[in-house]
Amino acid sequence: MFIKTRLHRSITLSLLLGAAPLALAEEEWVPVGSAEAAPTAEAAVENDTWADRQHGAASRGLDRFAHRMDGWFGTPDPNNPASASLRIMLDTEWNKYDEFSVKPRIRGRLKLPVLENKVSVVFGDDSLDNQLGDPAHLGADGRQSNNRNRTYDRDRVRDDNTSLALRWSDLSRLTGLDTDFDIGVRSGDDIYARVKAGKRWQLENDYSTFAEQIYRYGIDSKHYARTNFEIRKAPAGKPFIANHLHAQYENDGDKEEWTWGNSLYRQHDFAPGKWLNYGVYAGGYIENKKASINGYGPFVGYRQPFLRPWLFVQTELNYYNDRREDRSHYVGALLRFEALF
Repeated sequence: MFIKTRLHRSITLSLLLGAAPLALAEEEWVPVGSAEAAPTAEAAVENDTWADRQHGAASRGLDRFAHRMDGWFGTPDPNNPASASLRIMLDTEWNKYDEFSVKPRIRGRLKLPVLENKVSVVFGDDSLDNQLGDPAHLGADGRQSNNRNRTYDRDRVRDDNTSLALRWSDLSRLTGLDTDFDIGVRSGDDIYARVKAGKRWQLENDYSTFAEQIYRYGIDSKHYARTNFEIRKAPAGKPFIANHLHAQYENDGDKEEWTWGNSLYRQHDFAPGKWLNYGVYAGGYIENKKASINGYGPFVGYRQPFLRPWLFVQTELNYYNDRREDRSHYVGALLRFEALF
């Protein structure tokens, strides 16, 4: 217990010390179809406020940190410098059963060209990788993420944000798929390995499909697998319609659970990083090879830049039920503030 506590504190402290002077703009994590991007140099000059100066200093600090780390493995190339990216989020959720929950989250990545673009360092809440792949629907599993008895679950926040891993992406060259392989530590002491492979195919008549498979094994968390599949119709210059289906498997040795979820929605993109979507979600459990619906209902979401071109606000209202918890349909609300560096 003493070793676990010290490791939690060490990783948390290193992330906080790194996040304060560091920053980023991660193109891979920009939501598909949102046209969201990091602020340009012109925007930074036009909005030369104290907050913009602090944001710029943090971004430069994170890039310097990535450059120093790159130097640990060899001589950096000035024409191909290391880079870094960071997302800092504050999620607030509410419904009449669970009341309020507040959860800060971070996710970052350091790209190290000295390692021939094969290896990067990723840190923070690794569960965001699933959500950032389906960013239009924050409440896609229909369940509040924090302990219903705590507004702020300090232990959960600490465990979720202290993931640190090395990521190999060069496997894409061999597989023909967008493939990542991670090895690292989660929740302070859960050593794990994770592989993700996916690809998007552009079809005729403005249709595209996306398929992705994730598998992770941790010493403590054991088996985790997730399959994502999406069909999208996106006419140029018009709102797109998408159907996103996922199936998820978890087995920690004591408990085995299969779940699934499906979101059918339409999204209007108004400007870079500004959109409105609405649709219907249904999800539940898979038991004895049969899928059942545990909850369903409509949702509507909205996202836009807020005050600064690198700061965003995203909100969602939903109206789900939960048969396992014996809850009839009820209103739920989610609010996210997100800073991109």
